[in-house]
This record gives sequence, C-alpha cells and structure tokens, in this order.
Amino acid sequence: MTISIYDASIPVFKQMLSSMSQILSKAEIHANAKKIDPAVFLQSRLYPDMFPLVRQVQIAADFAKGVSARLANVEVPAYIDNEQNFADLQTRINTTLAFIQSLTPEQLKGSETREIVTRPGTPKEKKFTGQSYLLSYGLPQFFFHINATYAILRHNGVEIGKGDYMGTV
Repeated sequence: MTISIYDASIPVFKQMLSSMSQILSKAEIHANAKKIDPAVFLQSRLYPDMFPLVRQVQIAADFAKGVSARLANVEVPAYIDNEQNFADLQTRINTTLAFIQSLTPEQLKGSETREIVTRPGTPKEKKFTGQSYLLSYGLPQFFFHINATYAILRHNGVEIGKGDYMGTV
C-alpha cells in the first residue's frame, strides 16, 4: 500500500494544530478561572534552557507551514514572531491552518523525490528528498514542539490529557 506525501502531512498538521488550539483554549480558561496572569503560562518552560510556551507554538506553526510549502514547491509564508497573548497564538494557528488547507494533493504530488534544501548557503544547510524531509525531519520537529506545548501546560496544572493532545482524528 502506498500513502501520498499529502496524506502523510497535511491531515497530520491539521489535526495537531487543531488540538494545540484547543489545548491553548483550555489553558486560557484555566488561567482566568484560577486568576493566573496568562503571561505566566505564555512564558513558562520546562527547564531554563528551553524555549517558553509562546515560542514552542510559533515553531510548531512554522514547521507546519514550512514543511507544507516546501513539499508543495511554493513560497513559505513569512510570519513576524510578535505574539503576546493567547488570542495572538490562536491567530497564528488559524493563519497556518488556512495556508495548509489551501494546498491541494496535486501540489504535493511527486514531492517525495524532489530535493528539499534547508538553510541553503549556510553552515547548517541540509539536503533531503521530500519524503526524507517530511518523515525524518519535518514531522519529528513539529511533534517535538507540539509535545513541549502540551507538557508545559500540563506541568502548570492545566487539566488536559492524551485525548486533548491527539485531538479529533
């Protein structure tokens, strides 16, 4: 059985971005109910050398849009990393969802063998086939930041569980 690059990427990004949106909504509700300054959650991290929650969300969205755009061979949308609150993060997620939902299976067709170059011309330049880029680099990076978002909020007492993390399949 063969699975298309589209089916292995776009629905996964949509599911997990949607679950992250729901988790952030629960975090905002929790903060309001417990009279916790939302900035406490937004700047929380699991360990001092990790990025805070707001940056985890930004990076997850960046991987979803960047991987999808490169596989579709279209320009990666540029975002300004200026989110300050839960509403801003929801806007970023919704903007990313709108972008990836605009991509069609036809645009990603054949991308499994296309060369994808990240950080071209820099010491960190990496070359992949589309399939390798998605499965060995893009999805693991994306899931890392989704998971960090979940873990930060769970660690801070937001009542979320595996079902929240998985979202709607």
